[in-house]
Amino acid sequence: MTEADPAVLETAIRAALVLVSGLCVLCGYRVIRGPTNPDRVVALDAIATNVVAIAILFALLTDRGLFITVSLVLAIIGFIATVAVAKFVTEGEVIE
Repeated sequence: MTEADPAVLETAIRAALVLVSGLCVLCGYRVIRGPTNPDRVVALDAIATNVVAIAILFALLTDRGLFITVSLVLAIIGFIATVAVAKFVTEGEVIE
């Protein structure tokens, strides 16, 4: 196996950052426009997932492991928020 060229790897990471950022914008449009509340919940979950991907790509780009920890925390918070909002949308209450 040959080692990847650092310039090619950096270009691929930057392209992935642009792509994932664009996906966040598109999901933001879905959050605003709807048409239903479950669609909005799914779009918010997708935004949370994309933010985690951005943090990991940034960690790869800058060689800082701190962003991996940040991405793990963001993933946990995003999951809990998605479950809470989904429960609120379906049942009207989060905690009974």
